[in-house]
Amino acid sequence: MNWFTELWIGNGVAHTILIYAIVIAMGVMLGNVKIFGISLGATFVLFCGILIGHLGVTVDGATLKFIQEFGLILFIFSIGLQVGPSFFSSLKQEGLQLNGVAMLIVALNVVVAFAIYFIAGNISITDLVGVMSGAVTNTPGLGAAQQALIETAGDRAGDLNESMSLGYAAAYPLGVVGIILSMVLLKAIFKINVDKEVEDIEREKEASQLKPHVITYQVTNKLIYDIPVTRLHAIIDHNFTISRMKREDGTVEIPQGETIIRKDDVLRIVMSAHDQDIFDAIIGPHVDFDWQLETEPKGIVSKRIVITQGELNGRKIGSIRLHEGYKVNVTRVYRAGVELLASPNLSLQIGDRLTVVGREEDVDRLGKRMGNSYKRLDHPNLFTMFIGIVLGIIVGSIPIMLPGMSVPMKLGLAGGPLIVAILIGRYGYKAKLVTYTSNAASLMLRELGLCLFLASVGIAAGGRFVETILSANGLTWVLYGFLITIIPLLIAVVVARAKLRLNYCTIMGLVAGATTDPPALGYANNTAGNDAPAVAYATVYPLTMFMRVLIAELIIIFAVA
Repeated sequence: MNWFTELWIGNGVAHTILIYAIVIAMGVMLGNVKIFGISLGATFVLFCGILIGHLGVTVDGATLKFIQEFGLILFIFSIGLQVGPSFFSSLKQEGLQLNGVAMLIVALNVVVAFAIYFIAGNISITDLVGVMSGAVTNTPGLGAAQQALIETAGDRAGDLNESMSLGYAAAYPLGVVGIILSMVLLKAIFKINVDKEVEDIEREKEASQLKPHVITYQVTNKLIYDIPVTRLHAIIDHNFTISRMKREDGTVEIPQGETIIRKDDVLRIVMSAHDQDIFDAIIGPHVDFDWQLETEPKGIVSKRIVITQGELNGRKIGSIRLHEGYKVNVTRVYRAGVELLASPNLSLQIGDRLTVVGREEDVDRLGKRMGNSYKRLDHPNLFTMFIGIVLGIIVGSIPIMLPGMSVPMKLGLAGGPLIVAILIGRYGYKAKLVTYTSNAASLMLRELGLCLFLASVGIAAGGRFVETILSANGLTWVLYGFLITIIPLLIAVVVARAKLRLNYCTIMGLVAGATTDPPALGYANNTAGNDAPAVAYATVYPLTMFMRVLIAELIIIFAVA
């Protein structure tokens, strides 16, 4: 039975893989268990790793370090690719207000943490960063801080990182509780009726400028008789598409730019709901007309085309000249579950699904140009990922000398890949890099990297966890973490509601995104019953994630240097 004993207590490859597989399997299974409707997800892998480490099971130090760093890179890079396309747009227009509140939360977290550091005086700055990362449930921040310690602390980095991991684990559970508690307290303080908030969100959706609004008109205004479609676009200076046109003799056609509009023509127009009054005043009355019944026998169809050709990534709809080259109209674009108006200035992305109207042969011809291959979307773009990781490691290794620092700053294996992934996600198409990754593939890589990282952190810290948590220091870490969580959130949610008048559903998503906390988002989604929390979460998540990683790393660099 020596083989069996060696498998459990040895240091071979089989032993290492077995231990990681057990830790991750246990963690994922327990992470799916809901307590009061809340589950911790993959984070339970950390606690299972701590349990295994506490029982005395070890893994070779060099192997453990490699798996931890590789898992961190996979996790961070996958997040960067995911948020890259929306990172810069989230800083514009309506995203500014939500990101402003999110940055208030981030700043207050740091302020409360440093207030504890200077007032209490019984916690080191490295332990405090671990507690703060756990309090806001931000694993990448922990990884970035530990990387910074490896770069700056030399031989002390191992012990400091182990202690930091313990602080993270101590603060995490109450961090999740505190995030959700802030949502509950906000509802109680302002006596919010969730059903009314949901109704308000639905009304806003109906009035959204992005959502396509379809109306059939009969042309009765003499001012637009016998003018081409291009002239009508000049008269009505808003985004719209005339998807089909029925002539007085009953023929149905797909209008092009030079098509002449005549008296009593029936037009199917796709517009923004905000612009309906303008069309009502200029075109004529609304009419009921069954376009599907009338168009199918005449060979005019409406089909979905998915963009899978890399050369179209980032191209604007207007630049493809669909009217002239293909004699079709694009009326809507479906992207990540959101329906968008197909305006000429809308930039296309790999994976977009276009609703195209035209004669079947013309639509099929456009489909060949755009790829229209769902199978191609399932194929992982490993070249983009690994060339991005190469560039990320290079960027993370560049020494940056800042005033007042005795050693140069490096972005490390967390900051470098994160920045490169965000840039590739947003601008990769300009370098002919296909950045589209299916949701399933992206989630798989992200969860795999997270589980490998958390299992490594847990196994390394497990030997000291119980005695640390049961000590006076461990209990104060739990208290400090809860204060770092709840104080900034209560201030921010009151400001968001009382001053900015934000919808409660939006605030819940904002809070979850500002703390990068998926369990809190799950609670918010269940409470709201719509996608408003997810939209707010996605709006603030990119900048928040970037700032939390950067701040954790900078605190360590300046403190240790």
